[in-house]
Amino acid sequence: MTVMRPAMHLWPALLWLLALSAQASGREEDPVTRSHGYSPFGELRYGADFEHFDYVNPDAPRVGTLKLFGFGTFDSLNPYVMTGRSLAGTPGASVFGFLETTDTLLMGSGAHNRVGDEPSSAYGLIAHTVEYPASLDWVIFHLREEARFNDGTPITAQDVVFSLDLLREQGHPRYALMLSDVTGAEVLDSHRVRFTLTGEGRRDLPLALGDLPVLPAHYWAERDFGATLEPPVVSNPYRIARVRPGRQIVFERVEDYWARDLPVNRGRYNFDEVVFDFYRDAQVGFEAFKTGGYDVHLDYVAKHWATAYSFPAVRRGRIQRAEIPHSVPKGTQAFFINQRRPPLHDRRVREALNLLFDFEWTNRAIFNDAYARSESWFPNSLNSATGVPQGRELALLEPFRERLPAELFTRPFQHPQGDGSGNIRERMQQAIALLQEAGYRIQGRHLVHRDSGEPLRLEILNYQTPGMARVVEPYLRNLERVGIQASYRPLDPASYKERLDRFDYDITIFVLPQRAYPGPELRDYLHSSSADMAGSRNYSRISDPVVDALIDASMAAETDADYRAAMQALDRVLLWQHYSVPHWYIDHHRLAWWDKFGRPDAPMPYILGTETWWKKTD
Repeated sequence: MTVMRPAMHLWPALLWLLALSAQASGREEDPVTRSHGYSPFGELRYGADFEHFDYVNPDAPRVGTLKLFGFGTFDSLNPYVMTGRSLAGTPGASVFGFLETTDTLLMGSGAHNRVGDEPSSAYGLIAHTVEYPASLDWVIFHLREEARFNDGTPITAQDVVFSLDLLREQGHPRYALMLSDVTGAEVLDSHRVRFTLTGEGRRDLPLALGDLPVLPAHYWAERDFGATLEPPVVSNPYRIARVRPGRQIVFERVEDYWARDLPVNRGRYNFDEVVFDFYRDAQVGFEAFKTGGYDVHLDYVAKHWATAYSFPAVRRGRIQRAEIPHSVPKGTQAFFINQRRPPLHDRRVREALNLLFDFEWTNRAIFNDAYARSESWFPNSLNSATGVPQGRELALLEPFRERLPAELFTRPFQHPQGDGSGNIRERMQQAIALLQEAGYRIQGRHLVHRDSGEPLRLEILNYQTPGMARVVEPYLRNLERVGIQASYRPLDPASYKERLDRFDYDITIFVLPQRAYPGPELRDYLHSSSADMAGSRNYSRISDPVVDALIDASMAAETDADYRAAMQALDRVLLWQHYSVPHWYIDHHRLAWWDKFGRPDAPMPYILGTETWWKKTD
């Protein structure tokens, strides 16, 4: 038998084609990882054979009722759309860990569905294995065959693809934004789904997809995907048992919940029933807490925490109190300045607004010196800029030197400092000088623009919340002392949300949730692509090529060091451009609870952890 061989002069071309084919197929150049979990950088804390998280009590009794506080009201049980007001959007309610409305592919990647002792890792829930190449051109999730919705219907790859399409096309706009680099979804078989990824920010996409709510196609295919008070079919440890519209939601344990004994769930969700009662007035709610109306009170008001607990149940030890330290990256809480409205697009005006906020007086007179000023858009995290830019961070900023304030490169950012006396005359003079540079002059008692004669008027918009007025009113007085006509408008939560979604405000007060490794949500918060998207959380209308480039750099980072450099550079730019007037933060939870619960002894630095509590049986 004669074997035909290529002519010698064809060998180089043939070898080149074979090498190119091998590289394209990924067999040699793109090794594939198969794992029980996913972390953007570094190793997973828990191995494939782990039985439960270290911070839970795996033998906790599963009995009793937990009653929790909801502020405001609700008119929808669908948290995935922009219309309506759901429990997940209720201020304060979302921290308690019971709001994972339906199961996700992985557990641990979401803002409220985190692993308590790791900053950014996720482990298999609906999916038992995640598979991906080093290039992250694609990711495959292998689903558990036993996964079920609460009506008994199997969860399949078809449901996963249906959910992606539904959320991107009809869900809240942030889904389309956060998953914009997912270019394809393919059902490989009933329990395997493959996503095709693109763009520079692929490292975080497996977490974003792992956090994708998996919705039942057989249920939603025949229904309108909008605000509704009909309890939907989900996959979750709890089902909605009773609804009193706007007043109460009662969740009851699903006794045959398919995932109750998975390692990610052992020691969690230990109550037979979880009740959210809604109070339109927080002080009325607290009075209910004092008499057992609900069980756990997370206190956000420093003065209230210091002065409001001298009542019999506390003195007798029936209510316990603790300041529980944590390493949770704190949310970006601030006065967000809306650049969509002149003259707030002028950096000098925004800087003047920051000069006029007297945090030191506010902290001493109102907060009992309980807080630290947020010197970062990412407080209490390793993403905060410090010192002056150096090394990797400087290399990222250098190409944009001409677009950035010169001081950014030569001195650390620092907010104006006061002595707590309330005397900020020098800062007022600096603010007036900046406003004059921006085209304003004093006419009588007010600032007017020298060309148009229009007075400088500002309204601060917020939802009705106790305590914030006493922070805003001294700030308004400082604004008025330099000639700005300023007012404060607190609205009911529904009206506030409607105006927020339309960006109908000059300045608003909000808290943007943050993670240890922020990813696609940065585009929702800060990127040009979200600047004019109704319902986005780009409240200051940040549309800056430098910010866009640094977000892209953070999402393309291949090492933790590169990621931190990009995030710190981003933080530095945001601070120096004065897109907001940052507020304050604390590095501990202020928690009060009726003494009828057990809690794990192990620290939970990244969650509050009430979903790991249990009812004492004695």
